[in-house]
Amino acid sequence: MAVSMNRRKPKASKNAETKEHCSCSAFLFKILSRIPLGILLLILVYLWSSSTTIISGKIVHICVSSRKLNNLYCLSAGTQPNFEIPIPLTNNSFTRNIEDIDATPSTNSSVTEYVKAGSTPEPITDDKEIVNALSSSTIGNIKEDDDIFRKDSIPTEIDEADKNRNEEIAIAKKAVKEQLQLHRSWMSSTNHASCDGRGVYVYDLPSKFNKDLMGQCEDMMPWTNFCEYFNNEALGEPLANLGKGWYHTHQYSLEPIFHSRILSHPCRVYNESEAKLFYVPYYGGLDVLRWHFKNVSVDVKDTLAMDLMKWLEQRKPWVQNSGSDHVFVLGKISWDFRRRNYTSWGTRFLELEQMQNPIKLLIERQPWEVNDIAIPHPTFFHPHSDDDIVAWQQKIIGTTRKTLVSFAGAARPNQPESIRSVLINQCTSTSSDKCQFLDCKSGGCNQPETVTQLFLESEFCLQPPGDSPTRKSVFDSLVSGCIPVLFDPFTAYYQYPWHLPEDHGKYSVFIDQEEVRQMKVDVVGRLSSISARERDEMRRYIVYELLPGLVYGDSTSRFEKFQDAFSISVNTLLERVSRMR
Repeated sequence: MAVSMNRRKPKASKNAETKEHCSCSAFLFKILSRIPLGILLLILVYLWSSSTTIISGKIVHICVSSRKLNNLYCLSAGTQPNFEIPIPLTNNSFTRNIEDIDATPSTNSSVTEYVKAGSTPEPITDDKEIVNALSSSTIGNIKEDDDIFRKDSIPTEIDEADKNRNEEIAIAKKAVKEQLQLHRSWMSSTNHASCDGRGVYVYDLPSKFNKDLMGQCEDMMPWTNFCEYFNNEALGEPLANLGKGWYHTHQYSLEPIFHSRILSHPCRVYNESEAKLFYVPYYGGLDVLRWHFKNVSVDVKDTLAMDLMKWLEQRKPWVQNSGSDHVFVLGKISWDFRRRNYTSWGTRFLELEQMQNPIKLLIERQPWEVNDIAIPHPTFFHPHSDDDIVAWQQKIIGTTRKTLVSFAGAARPNQPESIRSVLINQCTSTSSDKCQFLDCKSGGCNQPETVTQLFLESEFCLQPPGDSPTRKSVFDSLVSGCIPVLFDPFTAYYQYPWHLPEDHGKYSVFIDQEEVRQMKVDVVGRLSSISARERDEMRRYIVYELLPGLVYGDSTSRFEKFQDAFSISVNTLLERVSRMR
């Protein structure tokens, strides 16, 4: 009998819930029925047009367009949640990725394994902690020495599968290092004074591939008007308070800056047959940027890139060497051009078969692609002559450093693996002469003068990863003589082979981000232990050896004593193609 009562009880409850549900549905229907159909449709259209819907796996991300967006994913123009990252699992060091997760590898592809990288499309690093990184939003952790390759660095308690994973990752890391060695080998030890046999040809592309994209500056992003950044040949507005050669340059302005410089390169030729290097002035970064926050199909996002391929395939130089002597400069990170089939973020430009042979210069490379090469983010300093560089060098050396450590950035509350909150807490809990924190959420980082002055007065500048491993702030700090403190090797060490030395201890301090995450290290305390003499040696190396090669001169700049970032890049590319024939 008790059982019988128990059976009836849920039944009655279910009926009550059904009645309640029907009552609510009827009430809702009554309200909606009173709204004119035309107004209802307008409301639906408005909601759809003012949002960005991105489907990733079983997760739907909707970002409503607003100038006060707080969602870090929505604000990020360079990341995509739940991005699949390929890890090469072969002894062949120079491989390319499988194009899709469900695709059959091509004959020149390595055997690859796809692993979840969490909420951002960041490359995988190494060491024993990478097993955790593969299923989190972090880049991973590494102690920058050869001990990571030792068998005894793998804890005995992890199972055989994890041991195999560590071995696979060690192979992948070795491949990255070998790629960087190859990239460095292209650099010439001599500065060629003559352009004989070293011609650079610049394609005259239809304007839709470059200038017309700049013309869309007003609505490129919902909360930023890019038009002011495209003034002065994309250097931006002058910053008189900082002196000659300083401009409010946007971090995504590399493409037009590079284009304007190469148009006046002394080795430029106008006859295709005289060229060794072919530059394709496609502003792919601006192309992908304009779609990040608009509801358009993936076909629309890929339209311009596909049109470019059709255009190039009609050109004899492209066909002659399958694009291997061509170079593209892209002002965003590699992941934005490597969209997979299961996501709508970015374009497939760099996944196209035709794009495997050309060299791609980006502000952040994909670590397993040998033809991806990172070059410096544009900074605010664009010197015109050797004298401009020398004057700034003298100012840096003569500046009094009032603060030991500074951090210009913001927390990442929606990224649990981010170490930024820990760094901010450590910084703000000490005295102001020990550490200064500039909160980017307050808008302070939008003022180049404020950021530059902070770096000028600081001995060390903290540079944790953000939405992706690299940071423009690394170069801003170096240009100000502030020693960068890095927590992830992919922030710089595995990125810029032509512009930063292999011996990273000459210009930076590395602290394992896992130690920070587990609060095993007092960052300010550790930096305090570095002697004034060591700091001075590092700063002098940064100022006199690195700084000239980290900045992009203006379009009419002429350097005799120095090579800037542009000159280093073009000279190395010319050296590479010269050796190909």
